[in-house]
Amino acid sequence: MIFITAKFQVLPEHADQWPEIAGEFTRATRAEPGCLWFDWSRSVEDPTEYVLVEAFRDDEAGAAHVQSAHFRAAQEELPPHLARTPRIVNASVDQEGWSELGEMAVE
Repeated sequence: MIFITAKFQVLPEHADQWPEIAGEFTRATRAEPGCLWFDWSRSVEDPTEYVLVEAFRDDEAGAAHVQSAHFRAAQEELPPHLARTPRIVNASVDQEGWSELGEMAVE
């Protein structure tokens, strides 16, 4: 799978509305057949930082995502709400989903 984590630094005046601002993009991406997950979290240390954790089935699904109409729309609609260019880590991982963290196993 393609595993991606991206950090979005949102302008302070838009930070509380970010889930709604990115809502259409989020819903459309989650509906893609190759999307495994697309989840936003807000930093507990910096309320203007959102972290996006996303995964796609394979390279083909990742390519379909960045070529989609909703991705192109997001490229136009989201940057005016950002304080800086998002930072990203993108890796291919040889698994199909989440693994358990054995070091913190719950009995």
